[in-house]
Amino acid sequence: MDLIKEEWTLNDIGKFEQYLETFKQSEDKIKRTSSILCTGYRVLAIPTLTLKKIAKEILKGNFQSFLNLKIYSTYESIAISGFIISNIKDFELLEKYLSEYSKKADCWALCDLFSFNVKGKENSFLNLSKRLIYSDLPFERRIGYRILFRFIDTNLPFIFDAVNGSFNEKEYYVNMIIAWLLCECFIKRKKETTDFILKNRLNDFVKNKFIQKCRESYRVSEQNKEFLLSLKKQSQ
Repeated sequence: MDLIKEEWTLNDIGKFEQYLETFKQSEDKIKRTSSILCTGYRVLAIPTLTLKKIAKEILKGNFQSFLNLKIYSTYESIAISGFIISNIKDFELLEKYLSEYSKKADCWALCDLFSFNVKGKENSFLNLSKRLIYSDLPFERRIGYRILFRFIDTNLPFIFDAVNGSFNEKEYYVNMIIAWLLCECFIKRKKETTDFILKNRLNDFVKNKFIQKCRESYRVSEQNKEFLLSLKKQSQ
């Protein structure tokens, strides 16, 4: 199928869905993938690299007309839209399509596929992150925290403020990404993150998962793993 189009039309929806079916994996692979993703959408278990290649081709043409079709019939079709959105250079356009997409996201993978280029648009992305973090939808909140991974090197105070505001968070998948975010902060900015952990109260789930993720990471020294374990024992 030609993916580089001057205009995607309604007639292309069925053709594109049939095209994705040609990449469909075995039923066993689909069952395993579905159990990992925990999505309500139909799963084809197409490899992520293939989805990225498809998105890359669509981006060479009129990708807006593709996104406007809102092809949300499978996990993979939504993920392709996510990969396209992640590469939109115009921030206002990106924000528009992300707003629509984030309301369709129903699993961790549809949030974590994003890796935004925030250079030169830092304030815009921080404001977007803050808006998403205060959403009523858990997977919008997860996307909001996902954005903050791009600011570990440049804006820890904003990240720590966001984490402080999450003490009463109840959603598993939101708490998990907060713990992951803190783990990355600890790996890259150990001193500042340690100071934050010692001076601020995290909810027990986030603190324990943060410590667990650090202790499972090959990027954390044995000495630091023992230090984190001592923090866990202190809180018990």
